[in-house]
Amino acid sequence: IVHFGSQYMWLTWRQHMSRSNRYVTSFFHGKPEDGPTVARHIDQFMLSVPALEKIITGAGMIERRLLDWGVPEEKLVRIPIGVDTRTFSPPDEQRRASLRQQFDIPQHAIVVGSFQKDGEGWGEGLSPKLIKGPDIYIEVMVRLKSLGIPVLGFLTGPARGYVKEGLARHGIPFIHKYVPNQSDLASCYHALDLYLVTSREEGGPMGLMESMASAVPVISTPVGMAPDLIVDGVTGGLSEECSADAIMEKVGVVLGLSSSALQRLRTKARSAVKIADWSIVGSDHWLKVYRPLLQL
Repeated sequence: IVHFGSQYMWLTWRQHMSRSNRYVTSFFHGKPEDGPTVARHIDQFMLSVPALEKIITGAGMIERRLLDWGVPEEKLVRIPIGVDTRTFSPPDEQRRASLRQQFDIPQHAIVVGSFQKDGEGWGEGLSPKLIKGPDIYIEVMVRLKSLGIPVLGFLTGPARGYVKEGLARHGIPFIHKYVPNQSDLASCYHALDLYLVTSREEGGPMGLMESMASAVPVISTPVGMAPDLIVDGVTGGLSEECSADAIMEKVGVVLGLSSSALQRLRTKARSAVKIADWSIVGSDHWLKVYRPLLQL
């Protein structure tokens, strides 16, 4: 059994693989509307489906998309993208205060996270990958500042030049940390007041699950696993469309919550994301994918 980590790797390597193997691939995201390159890739993928035993997807909306394209239901398995809820866990107030001091965050700042790669290539990233919504993130931050909210952007990941340039142009302070390991990333979540997923297409993203596991309120566009994990107003904020207007509406609701209501949201968010803990996700891969194929 050979499990490819993405449909892209499957299409790259399948021609070199033995026909006697059983093949599985994960399919995270992608649709023809994303551009001609993606459209061609999807056409090639659909031609390759008969050679696959199982196709794993993490999100309900991607599963429905694959069914609509004609992928046989018996080949599809939905398993959430995994998160380590022990590494990503809520901080106590002392640790949170210590980290914000360590990052030189002003006491009254509202820290809004965006942890991803949203620039083209692996350099400065001044050319944006608009599918990741960096333009929406910047516009939301600009609007929040115009309302007198003392926002501060917290960025991680490579190729963030477009966002950094946009925030600087509008006089919005930001922090950019390129962390070497996961435990350092967990510390970054602990400094946040809010996390934004502004993408136009996603499979997860990881920031969604990691934020929720860290009990950071998340506002997301309706992409990837967000509709599966976020009950709007209960476990986070879920916009109806991929736009700054829609995100701003949900941000306003979360920022207007009382401290007790906000704590309930944080607690329920962490509880909701536990279905994606690696202990469950790992078991599901064995029970729903590998063991059935070994018994064929």
